[in-house]
Amino acid sequence: MAKTKEKKEKKAGKRMKKKELVKVLLDFFHTKQDEVLSLKYIFEQLRLTTHPLKMLCMDILSELSDDDYITEVDKHKYKLNCHGTEMTGTFQRKSNGKNSFIPEGGGDPIFVAERNSAHAMNNDKVRIAFYAKRRGREAEGEVTEILERANDTFVGTLEVAESYAFLVTENRTLANDIFIPKEKLKGGKTGDKAIVKVVEWPDKAKNPIGQVIDILGRTGDNTTEMHAILAEFGLPYVYPSAVENAADKISDEIPAEEIAKREDFRSVTTFTIDPKDAKDFDDALSIRKLKEGLWEVGVHIADVTHYVKEGGIIDKEAEKRATSVYLVDRTIPMLPERLCNFICSLRPDEEKLAYSVIFEMTEKGEVNNSRVVHTVIKSNRRFTYEEAQNIIETRKGDFKEEVLQLDRLAKLLRESRFKAGAINFDRYEVKFEIDEKGKPVSVYFKESKDANKLVEEFMLLANRTVAEKIGRVPKGKKAKVLPYRIHDLPDPEKLDNLAQFIARFGYKLRTGGTKTDVSKSINHLLDDIQGKKEENLIETVSIRAMQKARYSVHNVGHYGLAFDYYTHFTSPIRRYPDMMVHRLLTKYLDLGGRSVSEQKYEALCEHSSSMEQIAANAERASIKYKQVEFMTEHLGQTYDGVISGVTEWGLYVELNENKCEGMIPIRDLDDDYYEFDEKNYCLRGRRKNRIYSLGDGITIKVARANLEKKQLDFALV
Repeated sequence: MAKTKEKKEKKAGKRMKKKELVKVLLDFFHTKQDEVLSLKYIFEQLRLTTHPLKMLCMDILSELSDDDYITEVDKHKYKLNCHGTEMTGTFQRKSNGKNSFIPEGGGDPIFVAERNSAHAMNNDKVRIAFYAKRRGREAEGEVTEILERANDTFVGTLEVAESYAFLVTENRTLANDIFIPKEKLKGGKTGDKAIVKVVEWPDKAKNPIGQVIDILGRTGDNTTEMHAILAEFGLPYVYPSAVENAADKISDEIPAEEIAKREDFRSVTTFTIDPKDAKDFDDALSIRKLKEGLWEVGVHIADVTHYVKEGGIIDKEAEKRATSVYLVDRTIPMLPERLCNFICSLRPDEEKLAYSVIFEMTEKGEVNNSRVVHTVIKSNRRFTYEEAQNIIETRKGDFKEEVLQLDRLAKLLRESRFKAGAINFDRYEVKFEIDEKGKPVSVYFKESKDANKLVEEFMLLANRTVAEKIGRVPKGKKAKVLPYRIHDLPDPEKLDNLAQFIARFGYKLRTGGTKTDVSKSINHLLDDIQGKKEENLIETVSIRAMQKARYSVHNVGHYGLAFDYYTHFTSPIRRYPDMMVHRLLTKYLDLGGRSVSEQKYEALCEHSSSMEQIAANAERASIKYKQVEFMTEHLGQTYDGVISGVTEWGLYVELNENKCEGMIPIRDLDDDYYEFDEKNYCLRGRRKNRIYSLGDGITIKVARANLEKKQLDFALV
């Protein structure tokens, strides 16, 4: 009896249609919705014993996985996707209507059509209803609720008509201009740059409605444009007068009892080395011979927190800004000018309060011991990098013994850092010579020479030493909370891509092994490409494979520098994390204070990291603006360049002569139909098979320069 039943079942199994099996599988996944099911288990439980049935089952699983209904967690292991029908996350608006939703806690972006966006703005926190994928269509979402507005101000140019006005934005995220009622114009005229706040966006209306918050000035005027860049990134372009007034009340006199509490370095040879246009001197170096073969080197940092009290009005403003912002032609300081350029700045021949790391070093560049102490100093000389470089090269000039000895020690420190596996990215910076109206007249490249490296090595040493003093504790003891500057290992997937990419040029890269193996292999690669035509390109792609350094109280070390402990201590005039580190050091080292709240400081670290990123983006935008402005004088001219970026909408080209970057839109490559090959960073012509790859040399003509969009268009020659 049992035998015939089994026979029957087997026969029935054979006859199962695809539709039936889909239903059986779905029901099965729903009964075991939290489990991961292996293929073998599915076959057993559903009694799929014949080869055709197993194959049919595998086909269906692969379709369900494509439809996002189930997830293949591991090879042949599946789990039901339970993101249900509602999710919260971030809305990202694109002016081409291809909006997307980024789920909280990670996951793939989900497409949201404009008609389903409920007028959500870029980076708003929203709730969406999720539609399951349909065959061959991507998953879609519909915004059901806007939970939190991210940003409601926009920068653009006013167009004023008789009874109303519009703000025309160059914002990539807003497809529609903002409508402004006449009475909300604040005196703005056509052609003015303005900041406008969106007050409402009625359901049926095509345009959001806004009011003018501030008129920045005439479009095209240099200060207006620089302020517009700051406003676009949500950065302040004026300093609050209440904060400046508070700074003006601070005395620059140093009381005798304060000097008595500190180590006195006023008689030790001390100097600053900074860029020629700098006014805020954060750091000074001192050096003296202790005995034959033993040197004392002092890294003296402006004692900002002696003047800026925690929680005060100046501190709150500094915390909010988190960093000074350096645009092409101006600095937007973190602290009021009286503090950053006068009271705290380590100016020559003035007595200054400092927080110092003092090293005893041998001739071989080894540190015998170090201490972190509050000091009073008096700088003997202010060097520009060029002056110090001149002393190193000619061995002549003021304080030449001291400068040359520091240079010798710095080179030894540098050597041992690279031995330990630090990565040597030596990038040059593009700078502009600017006339008094802010117009760029020429481009030059700033590269890092020995004088820059001298300062850099001692700053790295001081930062590392400070981090070790707090972070390195005996086994079994918990270190006190400190903001670290951390840098994670490169993303393995990106490293593999890099290895595949450089193989085309005949280079090799280790992607496995210890941290040091990988970093040494990266350094080896960077040495090999020196002076080759693909140098810049491979360096760019390598940097993209790296993680970004950031601040955190959870120390994972700094991969790029090959330090287990690293923090930022040496620039408190221009970075808030350094101020936090100064305060905590004083609390822990001088006063033996208890550890502070991990949560509070991690939040401050996250804020500082994100402000640093925003400041870097604004700086890049200001450089981009000046490049476009510079190239408007060169329309129609021909240049040689290198393909510096490949995207589905065109080729980015960086010019050799001045490093300005522009784009050849794909529509202008009209000799063929070009397809974008993401993995190999190239565009490939379908018919003639012509390839444009990242790093290829190319000759172009400057076709258009659009200052509003900060965009250069090139044409192929």
